[in-house]
Amino acid sequence: MWDSLAIAEYLAEIAPEAGLWPADRPARATARAVAAEMHSGFAALRRHMPLNVRRSSPRKGRAPGVDEDIARIQALWADCRRRFGAGGPYLFGSWSAADAFYAPVVSRFRTYTVELDGTARPYADAVWSHPDVREWAEGAAREPWTNPEFDL
Repeated sequence: MWDSLAIAEYLAEIAPEAGLWPADRPARATARAVAAEMHSGFAALRRHMPLNVRRSSPRKGRAPGVDEDIARIQALWADCRRRFGAGGPYLFGSWSAADAFYAPVVSRFRTYTVELDGTARPYADAVWSHPDVREWAEGAAREPWTNPEFDL
């Protein structure tokens, strides 16, 4: 299986006890929607702020559409936290697949030192501190290969 959203759905199906999606039906539907939006959207952010955990590029990557993507992401995060996040620091309280989908965005925001508003900053910090995200970032930092286009 090669598609990240399909992988998340497959894992949720075979291991429902893992709680990859929120148990509450409205929260679960919203979590799937925000994950799908991340999966298929934010083209300007992806194009102009490529993912590179090993690099720091403050104030780079600002191009047409990027600020709009950043604003939309922060609005999504704020809405999810307000409506569903009372039980913990993540979008739906507890860690879910939706948070995993936004971990690369959090990494981009760190790489490009994107200023985040009061709701987004604590959420981004919580995601970056999650043990699975830390393991992913530390593993990426140890990769021996480089790509001249992105490892400036």
